[in-house]
Amino acid sequence: MKSALIITASALAFTFIALISPAQSDEPPAFVQNTFPEQGVEAAWESYESVFLDPDAALDTRTKELMALAVAAQVPCDYCVYYHTRAAKAHGATDAEIREALAVASLIRKWSTMLNGSQYSESQWEREVDAIFSGQ
Repeated sequence: MKSALIITASALAFTFIALISPAQSDEPPAFVQNTFPEQGVEAAWESYESVFLDPDAALDTRTKELMALAVAAQVPCDYCVYYHTRAAKAHGATDAEIREALAVASLIRKWSTMLNGSQYSESQWEREVDAIFSGQ
């Protein structure tokens, strides 16, 4: 439960951070300054900038927003789902892409539930997965 609260709080924090355009300010927004411990403000803001705003990043913003939406739906965080749906569309994501990202997230949750709940052997699982990908 504690982990879920920390994840939810972090997702909320970075959703609100994402609402701030980097052109508006060179310093972290008030939300970050007023919620993170003083010694963590700069690092929190830098981690956001390095992942979401780096023009040389391997993933484009549309893909990142689809990923963020899928995670937000699993957390769950209504605020984050709302924001990342809007952001994904603003960066060119279609309704079909959004539905597909959510379907992928739901399948991961489903299989995680089945494997963890069944206490399936992790070593057996790894052998099976390795066999699936052995020809690649």
